[in-house]
This record gives sequence, structure tokens and C-alpha cells, in this order.
Amino acid sequence: MTKTRNLYIETFGCQMNERDSEIMAQLMSQAAYLETASPEEADCIVVNTCSIRGKAAQKAYSLLGGYRRLKKRRPDLVIAVAGCVAQQDGESLLKKMPHLDLVIGPQNIYRLPELVEAARWQASRTTATELTKDFVIPPFLPKMDGSGAPHKRFVTIMQGCNNFCTYCVVPHTRGREVSRKPEDIINEVRHLAEHGVREVTLLGQNVNSYGQDRNPATLAENGGGDDFPSLLRAVAAVDGIRRVRFTTSHPKDLSARLISCFAELEKLCPHFHLPVQSGSDRILARMNRKYTRADYLAKVSELRRVRPDIAITTDLIIGFPGEGEDDFADTMELVNFVRYDSAFSFKYSDRPNAAATAFTDKVSEEIKSRRLTLLQQRQDEISGEISQAMVGHTVEVMVEGKSKNAGEQWSGRTPTNRIVNFSSQQPLSPGQFIDIYLEEACRHSLRGRIV
Repeated sequence: MTKTRNLYIETFGCQMNERDSEIMAQLMSQAAYLETASPEEADCIVVNTCSIRGKAAQKAYSLLGGYRRLKKRRPDLVIAVAGCVAQQDGESLLKKMPHLDLVIGPQNIYRLPELVEAARWQASRTTATELTKDFVIPPFLPKMDGSGAPHKRFVTIMQGCNNFCTYCVVPHTRGREVSRKPEDIINEVRHLAEHGVREVTLLGQNVNSYGQDRNPATLAENGGGDDFPSLLRAVAAVDGIRRVRFTTSHPKDLSARLISCFAELEKLCPHFHLPVQSGSDRILARMNRKYTRADYLAKVSELRRVRPDIAITTDLIIGFPGEGEDDFADTMELVNFVRYDSAFSFKYSDRPNAAATAFTDKVSEEIKSRRLTLLQQRQDEISGEISQAMVGHTVEVMVEGKSKNAGEQWSGRTPTNRIVNFSSQQPLSPGQFIDIYLEEACRHSLRGRIV
């Protein structure tokens, strides 16, 4: 009988990392590892890292350093670091942290069980960070055993990026774009729907360019498509799925065919995360974003023409090298004009291998902090105004579960991805759809009552 061991996974970063951690947990379960909520109880610890910003990488380093005492107490404990920091720093991690056993890049997570066993029985310390042009994302069906959300799931459709924005490490840590086979994606979505999942979010570093890396002769198999709009239509056609979302998109690859999907596909949620990064043409050029402010605004205008109720969210980098007061003013003007539902905004930080690290005209931390505060204050005002305008309307909400608030409070999300809290005397289930009359706009959510 195979001995059962315990697995602990700590995840930093984006939805791609969350999905990678789910895959690693499932692969390890097939090797008789059960997930535990405590690193002290684990026989194997995996820290899945993010290096998109300096703060996330430092958090991972700090956590890994703290596990030194566990390894000292239990030498048979296998400690692995995965994800983008693992890919970025490679073998140097083993030198910096002698208590680490494995360093595994994103393309190698499917080898995790064999690498862990080799580390355990052969006492070998291994770096698996190869990035290959011929990498193929393996077919993978999630195990529906009660772990993970019962009503919504992430589905990876591609990984890597070809854009080489000057601030970004992704092409160096996840490699070039690799699209998953469309039939594998559709099979996974069908599998999820058959097990009660009602909402899927399609994931990739740049989903808009899905399929561009593949040979056209091999595409359009088993209901899949040769590009992202075709794939979206195939996913939306799966019985049982009620909502479809996707992230993240690069504005330069946003096509008219994709925009039309928001008018034509009822299941496609009216929510689009479209990172702009800056409102200044000069800074956009330095970032190597390959679009102008006017290009971006034209696409926003077309999205709102075909789907007037669409919620647009974005990413913004503040204090990119060379950003002057006029450039920041352009960003503030853009935010005021577009009126994003929400924005993820961050201070620029140098990242290893990114071209902007070599730029000499850095912006001081003091100026970056001041500008970020001004931007976030204004965005909070806009988000609040949009929330207030929703009061008095009835919206369809998908139940997420019990609210963090006390009493018989429940929480759900609108198609535009807004959180709604409401009361219910009757038990509800995640994935249930109900109509809510919105009565109050709170700081980061809405409050209402069941119709």
C-alpha cells in the first residue's frame, strides 16, 4: 500500500499561478499526497512564486527563508520553489538557500511528482527551469473531488508572452506564447460543466493572441477555433456554462471580431480587463506597448458602442523611468475620461532581465508615492460614483457563498464582477443565480435584497 504524505502549497501572484498550484496539487494527489493547511504538518512544501513586482518576490523569499527551521528539524522534508521567481533565479536559489531541494519553472510543473520523489530518495537538489520552443501544454482534466470552488474555475488556454514590454519579466520567466490545443480546452470546460461549474475564466498572459503560434492546418479541431474569438464562441456553446470571462488582454491585439463577441455572446460577461499602463504616448512608446493613447481610446469607444453596460478595468504603472509631470497628467486625464470601474495601480520597480532596468532616468520613490496616492484617490471616487449609479437597479447575481459580514449575509457577483452582499433566511448554494435589488453602495461592494 502506498504511504500517504502531506503537501502544503503557498501561492503568490496572478490567476495563472493559482491555476498552476491547483494542477500541482492534483498531480501530487495522484502520487498519494494530501493537501494540508499547515506547513508544519507537510512532507513536501511548494512555494509558487511571482516576480512581476519586487514586493511579491520579496514576500516569497521571506517565506522560503522561514522554512529553514522546519528543514533543520525534519531533514526528510522536501521544499520546492516554483513559478516565476524560480525561473528567474534558477540555480542561484539553491546556492542562496541550502535548505531548498527543488527549483521548478512554469513549464516544468507537470514533472513535480517525479522531481519530489527523486529529491526524497536520491537526496538530489535539482533545478528544472528549461524553456523550450516546442513546449506543449499537456491535456489536463481537473479532479472534481470537493477541493476548489464548486461553481467557478480558471481554465488555462495559453502561457508565455511575445511582447517584451520593457518593464516586464514574463517573456523571460514563462517563455514565448504557447497556445493550448482547442480540443483540450473544450474538453476541460465540458468536464467542468458536467460537474456543476457554471462560470469559467479563460487564462493567459495575452489571451487576445491565442492561436497565433499554431499551424493553421492543425486548428479548428473538435469544436475549437483558430483564434480567440472562435474559441470564445466554442466555450460559450458548452451546455451548463452560464458565464464566461477571460483575462488578460493586450490592447494591440484587441480585434473587431473579439469586440463583436460582447454583443453576440449572451454568456460572455460584460467585463473587460484592458491594461493601459500609462496615458502618455511618450511613456507607452518607452514601455514598448505598440499602441497609442488614441488607439486605446478608439477600442474603448467601440467596446462601449457594442455593449453599453460593459465594465472596463485596467492596470496602471506609476513612476515609469522618465515619467514627468506632463506624462502623469496625461494618465490622470485618461482615467477621468475612460472612468474605469476599477484599476490595479502600482509604483514601477526594476525587474531582472527587463529592458527598463537599464534606463537611467528613474523617478524617485517620493514622487512615485505622491502620484500613486493621487491616482488611487481619484479612481476610488470614480468607482464609488459608478457604484452609486447602480443603486435602484436589479441585477442578476451568482452566489459565491456566505458573506464575511455577520448574520444571514450572503455574497455574490454581478456580470460586471461587482461584489453584492444581501440577506437570505433560506440556505443558498454557490453557483445559484438570483436577482438582487441594489439598495446601497459601500466602499468596495454593493448591498441589496432578494427580489
